[in-house]
Amino acid sequence: MGAVVVDDNPSNVKAPDGGWGWAVLFGCFVITGFSYAFPKAVSVFFKELIKEFGIGYSDTAWISSILLAMLYGTGPLCSICVNRFGCRPVMMVGGLFASLGMVCASFCTSIITIYLTAGVITGLGLALNFQPSLIMLNRYFDKRRPLANGLAAAGSPVFLCCLSPLGQILQYEFGWRGGFLILGGLLLNCCACGALMRPLEPTKKEKEKEETKEVKQTAPKRKLLDFTVFKDRGFVIYTLAASIMVLGLFVPPVFVVSYAKDIGVEDTKAAFLLTILGFVDIFARPTCGIIAGLKWVRPRCVYLFGFAMIFNGFTDLMGSMSDTYGGLVVFCIFFGISYGMVGALQFEVLMAIVGTQKFSSAIGLVLLAEAIAVLIGPPSAGKILDATHRYMFVFIIAGVEVVTSALVLTFGNFFCIKKKPEELHGTEEVAEIGELNKLEEKAAGGEKSGPAEAQQFLSEEEKQNGEVVTNPETCV
Repeated sequence: MGAVVVDDNPSNVKAPDGGWGWAVLFGCFVITGFSYAFPKAVSVFFKELIKEFGIGYSDTAWISSILLAMLYGTGPLCSICVNRFGCRPVMMVGGLFASLGMVCASFCTSIITIYLTAGVITGLGLALNFQPSLIMLNRYFDKRRPLANGLAAAGSPVFLCCLSPLGQILQYEFGWRGGFLILGGLLLNCCACGALMRPLEPTKKEKEKEETKEVKQTAPKRKLLDFTVFKDRGFVIYTLAASIMVLGLFVPPVFVVSYAKDIGVEDTKAAFLLTILGFVDIFARPTCGIIAGLKWVRPRCVYLFGFAMIFNGFTDLMGSMSDTYGGLVVFCIFFGISYGMVGALQFEVLMAIVGTQKFSSAIGLVLLAEAIAVLIGPPSAGKILDATHRYMFVFIIAGVEVVTSALVLTFGNFFCIKKKPEELHGTEEVAEIGELNKLEEKAAGGEKSGPAEAQQFLSEEEKQNGEVVTNPETCV
């Protein structure tokens, strides 16, 4: 699809769907867990930071916000680095940055320096690991890719359930400085995960084909960040829908504990709601990955993603009417299911839309668009809560935003993209028939096609056929 990006993966190598790919999947599982769970787990140390520096809770909350902003907002930078140096070197450097940030933060004497170390440096390191791990997962899995995405996405709730209690233990035993230092050591595991991302090597036949193509045709100019993805209507619709979705997707987990306390639930029972949500999420993601990989479901995966978003939005709307602890427990169960479905499908659908060659650029641009929504969503919900003092309106608005994004994705795909493969196939057939007619006319007129002309025509025909065969996922 379009320009070939500069990377360590030959475009003609077939995904093994197993083998070393399971090691890559494990690495992606760990990286996803650190990337999404770490910004939430750091909040365990906020009370100690408040006492240490004499600041407010809102000041410490900026640490998590900066971590998430770096994870999403540096998407294009990560794409450029991956396309220039490859996935493995970028992840190794990213692991060092993530660890260095937390180690330096343990020696900080002001909250500003913690913003720069634990926020900016560690956030950049996690970003340099998260995006390349998804790219490598996309290369190693094709037929089993929905299952692989679901299993990798399960790292987020699993690590959240582990890192939060671990953070509390570290804080109790060693204080926030010792806890930051030990967490910095744990983040060095990102380097080990980066070492697992072994580039795919072509077979002898694939090498011969690649060498033949290089001799016959000049390679196109390579791009570090391919903006031609915006010419794909499917990508534009997906980016718009994902940005709207993120406005409301993360709001309920942030406010559900406070919602429970507001209706008179004890602190311990209120905090247990997030445990319920995370536990359900662990099983929802791989299960959804298995369903998405079914023969009948996979070509319609975008509609399953739309259903997951509608399910999540309606769960928010129903949760807004909960006025008992039992009602909030039911809400967390259904929200965990729908949230897990969204987490398992979001990158699978993006991979299906843009294909392997453009995914490294596409994911960076999508994450940048989502970064803006991540920064707007929860603070806007907080202002609504301050103005109304009712959590019901916060959950209703979050639900409306997620349902709106589902409608944008579903109707946009149905009306704008559904007939695209048929139109493309018809256009190529017309062009091929035209070339055949020209050769027949020349033969009838007594003109003999020379060896060079015949070879050129055959190479063009092979090139056209190659585009159709090697890119079956240009559209959903």
